[in-house]
Amino acid sequence: MNNFDVIVIGGGHAGVEAASVCSRSGVKVLLITHDIKKIGEMSCNPAIGGIGKSHLAKEVDALGGLMARAADKSGIHYRVLNSTKGQAVRATRVQTDRDLYKKAIQEFILSETNLSVIEGSVDDFKIQESSIKSVSTASGEEYFAKAVILTTGTFLMGVMHTGLEKSSGGRVGDPSSDKLAKTLRSLDLKVGRLKTGTPPRINKHSIDWKALTPQPGDFPTPLLSYVSNPEDRPKQLDCYMTRTNKKTHEIILEHLDESPMYSGVIEGIGPRYCPSIEDKVMRFSERDSHQIFAEPEGLNSELIYPNGISTSLPIKAQTALVRSIKGFENADIVRAGYAIEYDFFDPTGLKHSLETKAISGLYFAGQINGTTGYEEAAAQGIVAGINASLKIKKEGVFELKRDEAYIGVLIDDLVSLGTKEPYRMFTSRAEYRLILREDNADMRLTEKGRDLGIVSDLLWENFIQKTDAVKRENSRLQSQKLKPGSSSAIQVEKLSGEKINDSTSLYEILKRPKVLHAHLPQGTESLANNVIDEIEASVKYAGYIKRQQIDIERLQRNENTPIPKHIDYEQVVGLSNEVKQKLAEARPESLARASRLPGVTPAAISLLMVHLKRERHPVG
Repeated sequence: MNNFDVIVIGGGHAGVEAASVCSRSGVKVLLITHDIKKIGEMSCNPAIGGIGKSHLAKEVDALGGLMARAADKSGIHYRVLNSTKGQAVRATRVQTDRDLYKKAIQEFILSETNLSVIEGSVDDFKIQESSIKSVSTASGEEYFAKAVILTTGTFLMGVMHTGLEKSSGGRVGDPSSDKLAKTLRSLDLKVGRLKTGTPPRINKHSIDWKALTPQPGDFPTPLLSYVSNPEDRPKQLDCYMTRTNKKTHEIILEHLDESPMYSGVIEGIGPRYCPSIEDKVMRFSERDSHQIFAEPEGLNSELIYPNGISTSLPIKAQTALVRSIKGFENADIVRAGYAIEYDFFDPTGLKHSLETKAISGLYFAGQINGTTGYEEAAAQGIVAGINASLKIKKEGVFELKRDEAYIGVLIDDLVSLGTKEPYRMFTSRAEYRLILREDNADMRLTEKGRDLGIVSDLLWENFIQKTDAVKRENSRLQSQKLKPGSSSAIQVEKLSGEKINDSTSLYEILKRPKVLHAHLPQGTESLANNVIDEIEASVKYAGYIKRQQIDIERLQRNENTPIPKHIDYEQVVGLSNEVKQKLAEARPESLARASRLPGVTPAAISLLMVHLKRERHPVG
């Protein structure tokens, strides 16, 4: 009764993706969580997507995951960021209804056929011969499995700070997992402390909305998932914008000695790219103001999330700084902002499968690996779940390379480089972002998901339809030509401002920067927006993509050059002691992964390459 193939600990964004994909893989999985009613809880801002993050969400979706579908069932405000720029940096952001998102996730999870869910607090593991055997809960129950996926979020030794007051907890209303943290600290794993935070929540009826600038959502309204329909979405709402001011900054500076971050109470490092308002005021002292977005937490919620003023100042100071802001003069704070400090484990102790190097069958996913954000957690959760399932079936390992997915960039960064601050995904982290676009996540990953048996028939059918439509339209564009002076050519010139001097195919005309697919003579087939996006991007970026493919092939030659597990780096002639130490600690599996380690120079890689050739082909 207590025997399972895989056990997932934690019902957050990493945990639900891990549990769901294990179920879809056909293995027997148990999800253990503190509170079933909080599965899929959005602990901070109820929003999915944004720069770099929507790429992850859509990649999870392309593999059959839950996040994007839940976002569309709860999305109340959609915007495409960087919409005037190229497809490679465009990103969809969805403000969701907190309760509807959680409801959608729970419906998905509780309908899985191979998945059992229980409430409990795991506080111990049984490990034999460096392999996971079972987990034990605080109530004394023992559950057995060959693979365990740990997705603990901010709960390991979680400490919440508001001003100089602190309390134990994983988030407001939930206890921290101190016993489990102590168990993990006793293992052969490197532990550290990180910090994240959240802003105060404001009663929407206490805000002067007329003083704020409306931020309407996009129309036509996009979708995040490849299988959602427009009718899946609930009612749409506006968000609003205001700004801090000099008075706000003065209040913050007056109370800095009461900030746990600046008084030395918090040791953990906070996210550089999502800083508290205290950090912003100190680091960007030349600025007189910072943007704040007043975002609704739901259709029926009384709460507004003031995105941009995450703080851990005392409640009295929080009230003063909030009320110094235009439109918030009479704001009532329903719940104070706070910082939370928690344990994480050095991700360089993981394989690219997210299995720990020290303990066979134990996988880590989410904030336990030093990341921040729902999307980063979901991406790790689905990879850990896939690999745990493959381990049970003895069917190898699933890895995504840096040229295949942002998920591959995320995991390779963590495993190869580690992190000293909460890791957040950005498009700038990807070397091949012209290939890794938001619009083509399905073209890159859905076939892989189908081969793994984790993609639904609906997603597969949509993918086939899109692929066929792209092929047909590309064929039409290449075969149909415009003659100078023809009515169609004159129309294209009028719409795009591009002159057509020679008889040219529509495909070649579309390569021009100012020409859109909508400017061209249309075929008889009505094309979906995602088909048009795919065609425009692949045509306009064709030359750049070809160059990136050459780089990728060069990289793959190194990627395919393995480094023996037990290589003695002391025997590599010419390497500095520092490089030898880094290589010995990281134990990279290939030359390409060795090259991404900090301080490992191209010259060092050349020396290592020579050594490997000599090892394979010794002289005499």
